[in-house]
This record gives sequence, structure tokens and C-alpha cells, in this order.
Amino acid sequence: MSSTSSINSLLSSTTTNSAIDISNILASVAGATTPGIDVTAAVAAGIAADRAPETQWNADIATFTSQTTALTAMQTATEALATDMQSLNTLSGPLAARTVTSSNSNDLTASAATGTAPGMHTVVVNNVATTGSWYSDLETSPTSALPASSMTITTTAGATATFPTGTGVTGGDNLNDLATAINTANLGVNATVVSDASGSRLAIISNTSGAAGGFSVTSSNFSGTSWTSPDIPTGAALGANSITLTSSAGTATIATTSGETYAQLATAINAATVSGPAVSYGSQQTGLSGSTLLTPGSVTTIQDTGTGNTFSYTAQTGDTVDTLNAAIATAVGAGTLSANVTGSVASGAEVVSEQSTDQGITVSTNDAVLGAMTAAVNNVPLGLTATAGSDTNGTNLTIASSGSSTFTLNEPAFGFTQAAAATNASLTVDGVPVQSATNQVTGAIPGVTLTLLAASSGSPVDITVAPDATQISTAINQFVTDYNTALNLVNTQFKDTSSTDSSGNTTTGQGVLASDPIVVQLQGVLEQAAAYSYTPASGTTTVSTLSDLGITTNDDGSLSVDSTTLNNALANNASDVTTFLQGSALNGFANSVYNAVETFTNPANGAFQVDLSSIASESASVTSEINDFETGYIAAQQKILTADYTQAEEALQALPTEMEQLNAELGLTPTGNNNG
Repeated sequence: MSSTSSINSLLSSTTTNSAIDISNILASVAGATTPGIDVTAAVAAGIAADRAPETQWNADIATFTSQTTALTAMQTATEALATDMQSLNTLSGPLAARTVTSSNSNDLTASAATGTAPGMHTVVVNNVATTGSWYSDLETSPTSALPASSMTITTTAGATATFPTGTGVTGGDNLNDLATAINTANLGVNATVVSDASGSRLAIISNTSGAAGGFSVTSSNFSGTSWTSPDIPTGAALGANSITLTSSAGTATIATTSGETYAQLATAINAATVSGPAVSYGSQQTGLSGSTLLTPGSVTTIQDTGTGNTFSYTAQTGDTVDTLNAAIATAVGAGTLSANVTGSVASGAEVVSEQSTDQGITVSTNDAVLGAMTAAVNNVPLGLTATAGSDTNGTNLTIASSGSSTFTLNEPAFGFTQAAAATNASLTVDGVPVQSATNQVTGAIPGVTLTLLAASSGSPVDITVAPDATQISTAINQFVTDYNTALNLVNTQFKDTSSTDSSGNTTTGQGVLASDPIVVQLQGVLEQAAAYSYTPASGTTTVSTLSDLGITTNDDGSLSVDSTTLNNALANNASDVTTFLQGSALNGFANSVYNAVETFTNPANGAFQVDLSSIASESASVTSEINDFETGYIAAQQKILTADYTQAEEALQALPTEMEQLNAELGLTPTGNNNG
């Protein structure tokens, strides 16, 4: 019906003289004071009624979501329980953890690897391993110039390197440079410069302990007529050491003591003597005189060290001691022996003398009347002059030859003192002698590492290896916690709960998984786990049920741990605890529980995975139905309703205009404006 027809119909019952209020008519038609229809609201109201079937579908999806959440929480808790069982059933888990105690932790500590056999061992530390170290005499500072020389480091392994020193020498100009050069040589030692209020020293320490890390430090020999030591700070002292001097007179070694000064060392050098050439020989037989007969055929030989000439005298029948001495004088006259050689009887002994201090002779005889000829000791000065001096840099020592001859000195740069020798650790373990290059000793006790701290001076140290009760207790308590979590999630599904809707209606029901057979099965598995019992194949055990570990079952099926009982079992029957949990071949309680729950937790085909996949599939199916309903029906209905309500709205919007046109044609005016 057109708008005009609608108006005509409306006016057919109205007198021609009455006034018509179009606004009131439109308001009556539209149901509002403003003419028109809210198309969006009208369409929404219609669609809401059409969507009534989706209410149940959405309720089903909400149920699926709740089931998935509950089942996932249950799966997580059960997986945690399975992990606990794996940990308790492995040879590298908490049951294999070990603690080690020492009866004297000041001398010796130890640690044990997982699975080490428990037991007690006796250790005696004779000495700890040491690191070889040397240090030099004091220098004024790290940058004081070193004299021209060199030093050599030789390792026990035979590696050697020589480091030249002196002004302008690369790597040897001063202590800092020398330390750098030594470290660059990669000899297995580390050189540092140590400075204090007294001055600076070069310290060299092996990088490794033990005899194999040992090394020695020597200096090259100086050769010349005069040598001056490097300065040491005024007031500083020398370390314990020794130097060797070789002059034309011989070789002398002069030892220095710690705290000695250069002045004291100079005094010792000046007083040093060496054994000079023998210049006098005396017969062992005494009571002789010039007329004493010699043994016919005996031979007496004299060698002149100065000339190298040799004189031999063979005694004839009737020859006397005077005859021998006369023959010696003849040899001197002939130039065979030097002019200083004489033979004479003194204090009843035959004496052959060279009568000088620098030539010397050797005398030998096989004459029984004379007996063996013995050389007289002849100590002579070293022939060097040492002088302690000082300058602006400190004190020093100058050594010079008394003449023009050269001498040698074995430590011309600076003296080195061995602070510590590199030695292996020495110990006995259960009576067996052991040597170690380090103070971390492995292999002496299988699985145990000994840390040597000090010599035990023959006193034995007891090392006890035992199961780590703390780790085991923690693992058992974790199992109980995870068991209770899983059980509580299961039990919650079977508890009755009440709810009241908006109308005041009360309903009672259980969890969303109460009818799920998997949940029922899991409840039974957990209850069976708590009732596990172990019987050894032979003998007896102190731990056959969880209650023997102090684990009891509460009224709601959850477990509780009595720490006192558990600790006593671990302290006194640790092996029985292990056997209960792991069985004789990893087939005990832990394995039994793991196998039971693994049928639920297996990520490939476990009951949880299968159930969750099924729920997800059902939820996807319902979601698909909703989507199909929305696209196949609701969308079409929305178009139809929108078109109908839009057409009605357009008609209502056009009605006022048409009414005005009719009023004009009829000569009518709106109420209140009629002048007729």
C-alpha cells in the first residue's frame, strides 16, 4: 500500500472540517515522538532470535575449554611426577650424589663424583706439591739500568733460554724489560717485578707445581780485570746466595747470608784463599839422617811444575839420603830442576822443597826407607781486591784483579735466590704411596678428588664418602609434593559443587572431567602407587613400603612426610632406601610408578594427548557448525531484515510530505492554524 493510500485510508473516517496532526499520526505509526524506525536495532532484535540455536553450541565450547584447562593442568602435574621418578631411578640422580667429610679439613678436603662407592679411607699427607720460584737481589727500581751481562733459565724438562742485560739491550735494559722478555719466551714460568720500600726484585715463578715444573736460574760468567755490581738501595741488604770467583790462583766460592751488605761481602772476598801448587813434600818415614842408606834400585821422581822438567834418581847399593840430595843439587845446577828446588833432612824427615809460592813441584818415590812423599798444604790469596762503594743510586761492589790477569765471576748481573724448590706432593692413601704434581689428587681413590692443604705430619686423616642425605631427602619431598598436586587435581573433579542462577535456582554437579574415564584411571594409578610394597629376593630389608620412609597416606589420599623418620632411614639404612626406590636393577618403586604414569604422559600416544586431541576435535567441529550457521543462514537473514526495515523507514519518512500535500488539496490546515 502506498503512502497516499495509507493516508487516504486514515482520512476516510475523518470529517472534512476536522484538522489532522500529521506528527501525531507518524508518532503513532513509528512508536516514538520522532517519526521513523531504528533499522539497526530492529535488525539486531530479529537476528538475536534467529541465533537461539547457537546458545547451546557456545555452552558446549565453554565446556570443552574448561575440560582442556583442567586436563592440561593434570597433565603438567603428572609429567612432574614422572620426572621425579626418572630422577630417583637414574644412576646419576640424587640417590648417587655423594658427600665427603674429612677428619682434618685444615690439612685435607675432598669431593666425590656421582656414584662413587661409599666408604672410609685413610690419608697421610707427607708434603704438599710446591711451585718452583726464584727472586733476584734488590735493585733500586724497576727501571734501574742493568749491567751488561746475561742470565739463563733452564727448566726441568730441558728447555733453556738466555736473556742478555745491559743498557740498550732489547728486553734486558731493566727489570721491567727483563720480565717481559722472560714471559714472552714461553718457558712455563711467569716473571714479575716486586717493589717495596727497600727496592725492586725480579720474581720468577713456575706456572705449574710439582717437580716437572722446576727450573734453575744462572748468570753467565763475567771475564775481565774489573767488575762493578749493580746498585742496591742504600741500607738494603743482600739475599742468601753465593758467587764463584776464578783467578789465576784458583777458584773460590763465597757464600752470602740473608741481610749481608756489600761491605761484608768485600771483606769475605779479600780474605778468600785457594789451594796453591804444592811446593814442599816430606817423607812419611822419620828418624832419618843424611847417612841413612836407601833401598838399592828404588826410584825417586821430581817434576818441576814451573818448567815441566822431570828428574828421576835410581838408588845404587851404598847410596844414602845425602847422596839423593846431592843428585838433586846436581840436577838444579844442570838446569833440569829450577834453582829453587832443594833436598834436605829436617827434623828426621827427608824434605824436597821448591821454595816459592807460584811454581810448585810433585815428588814421588817407591823407596821403603823414605816412605810415600806427602805434599804440604799451601793456601794462597785469591789475588782479587773487593771494595764496597756508593753513589747517588745506592751501594755497590767493585772487584778488581791485583795484576793484569783476568778473572771470572758467575753472577755479574744480580744474584738469584731460590725461594722454593718445585716438588711433587707426597702422600699415602690407605697405605699406598702416591706422588702428585698438583695438590688436586685424582685416581688415588676412585671417584674422589683430594685437595691437599698442608702436611699432616704423619697423622692420618680419615676421608668418609657417603650418600648425600640432603639431596635424597629433597628429591623424596619433591615427589610427595608433585604427587599431592596431581592427586588433588584428580579428586577435585569428583567433588560436588552447588551453583545458583539469576532466577534463584540451585544446581549441584561435579567437575567437567568427572565422567572422563582417563581421570578415573589416573586416580586408581595414584592410589596404587602409594600402596607399593617391596620384598627382597633374599635376606631382609628395613624399607619395604613408603611408611618406612616416613611417608604416610592421609584421609583424602594425599601423602605426608615425617622428616625424622626419613632422616633416620637415610642415616642408618641408606642402601635399603636406594634398593626400595631403585630395586635390584632399576626396577623398584620409582620404575613402577614411572611406567604407570607414562601411559598417561607419553607425548606421542599417552592418554592425556589422546584425550586433549579428542576434545580439541569436538570443539573445532562445534565451532565449524557455528561458522556455517552464521555464513549460511544468519548473514542471509540479516540482509532480508535490513532491506524490509529500510523500506518501511523510507515510507515513514515520506509520509509527512504526502500528508501536507493532501491537506493543501483539501484546504485543511494543521491544528491551531485554521483560519476558517
